[in-house]
Amino acid sequence: MHDAIVIGGSFAGMAAALQLARARRDVVVIDAGVRRNRFAAQSHGFLGQDGRAPEAIVADARRQLEAYPNLTWIDGTASQLARHGEGFAVCLQKERSLSARRLVLAVGVADELPGVPGLAERWGRSVFHCPYCHGYELDRGAIGVIATGPVSMHHALMLPDWGTVTFFLNGAFEPSAEERAQLEARGVAIEAIPVARITGEADIVLEDGRSLSLAGIFTASRIDPSCGLAEDLGCDMEDGPTGRFLRTDAMKETTVPGVFACGDLARAAGSVSLAVGDGAMAGVGAHRSLMFG
Repeated sequence: MHDAIVIGGSFAGMAAALQLARARRDVVVIDAGVRRNRFAAQSHGFLGQDGRAPEAIVADARRQLEAYPNLTWIDGTASQLARHGEGFAVCLQKERSLSARRLVLAVGVADELPGVPGLAERWGRSVFHCPYCHGYELDRGAIGVIATGPVSMHHALMLPDWGTVTFFLNGAFEPSAEERAQLEARGVAIEAIPVARITGEADIVLEDGRSLSLAGIFTASRIDPSCGLAEDLGCDMEDGPTGRFLRTDAMKETTVPGVFACGDLARAAGSVSLAVGDGAMAGVGAHRSLMFG
């Protein structure tokens, strides 16, 4: 039986695994290789790594982790979790099974995007969800916000710090008189005509035929855990403004003792920096749990 299995080898999972490996525990990382930011050419806002390609950061981190002889890396997919004696069993593909005293879940979330033609193809390239990650590079240009619901009001009010904003309601949100006053105070233009499609780099074509060329577009995706592994164990979920995430305590332990969670899976909204910080806390939390129960 291993000390800990970390499921998910992106930023949060590797940060958790690093703490456990440095505590000289027997650690296994299982990674399906599907990072949430795999569509982005550059990662921004991560101290010391600003502007680097995400895959380069991940490759360096994996090399550093694999230098620890007490860490095993498995490229694969965990298909099922269950209680197993004093710990947990993890089923992989090809009928392989592993067991560990502690689990760290870092499987991330899946983004459900608005059904606007041309949007999905530009996700992470010219259509974004995080102003802190991508707003600066738009160089104070024209920015569009495509509404998906009330949460988009927050987007629209934030983004004037990064450029000139047009809020495309797209039949998904109707601001109140008070909200319209807030938007006006922030210099946000409101466009009620629905979006027909996105073309070019970031050009929005409206249903009345008008076209607006933009430096970039923001929209709030709907998120959900990328798989049902946490539900296999009965971990409690919470509802955030954009979707469900796992409930954890200050040490990133879920409502199931011995199971920890980190990254986008375990917070209402995140970034690479927050994922790494949460991962480190989850790794420390799992180690303390191994020592002190």
